[in-house]
Amino acid sequence: MSENEVPPTPPEPPTPPEPPTPPSSPAPGKPDSNRAIMIVLSYLWVLALIPLLLEKDDSEVQWHAKNGLALFVAELILWVILAVLGMVPVLGCVVVPVWLALFVAVIVVHIICIVKGLNGERFMVPGISQYADRF
Repeated sequence: MSENEVPPTPPEPPTPPEPPTPPSSPAPGKPDSNRAIMIVLSYLWVLALIPLLLEKDDSEVQWHAKNGLALFVAELILWVILAVLGMVPVLGCVVVPVWLALFVAVIVVHIICIVKGLNGERFMVPGISQYADRF
């Protein structure tokens, strides 16, 4: 070796691989699977009591559970009224188609509430949802 030659520099050591990241909780805007299940249960009539009692710290699930219970109570009142009217001989024939139409409307409202709830929105049912905010 001559005096002017510089010895080659050793290559850089390889960087160690990054450690795997632990599973994180979902982003604040995204509901986790438990929240989605609770919102669906909120609109399945008496099953709305489950999210109401279990998810006390989630205000959104609480609102949906209260809204579902308000819908359930309103539906019970309508069913009782229609059952009483159905016992009247002349009105009985008219009540049956109304009963079927009301049943379809109730199912549609529940589906709309579930879909909106899963998308992070609220569906305000006129005359009923205002009671969900009261309790």
